[in-house]
Amino acid sequence: MADLKEQRVCIEFCFLLGKTAVETVTMLREAFKEEALSQARVYEWFSRFKCGDMSLEDRPRSGCPSTCRTDENIQKIHDVIMFDHCRTIDKLEALAGVLWSDCVMLREENAPNCGGQVSGFCIVTVLPPTQH
Repeated sequence: MADLKEQRVCIEFCFLLGKTAVETVTMLREAFKEEALSQARVYEWFSRFKCGDMSLEDRPRSGCPSTCRTDENIQKIHDVIMFDHCRTIDKLEALAGVLWSDCVMLREENAPNCGGQVSGFCIVTVLPPTQH
């Protein structure tokens, strides 16, 4: 995928040249093809530049930073799964005390370590690597 910062620089350049957002979208699509930023994103950047915010960095996001990828949480999920391979993600969330979305992410990232993979509602697991 094309570097987003590179496209932001192109948008800023077009803005400074007095191009419209529509013209900029057309030029980006011609230059970056399928990898071009969406029309909505180009309009968003034009709006920021019009308000005097010429920074090309993302704005800080609200909310807590993700803290799910700790060794402790990974171990909790691993232990719960190894105890009972057919746990629903909801049950995993309750037992490990980790958010549902984090359970899914951690489980998918660590599936090789736990010997299985996540299906939509149930963790389907083959024998752990130590039992092959």
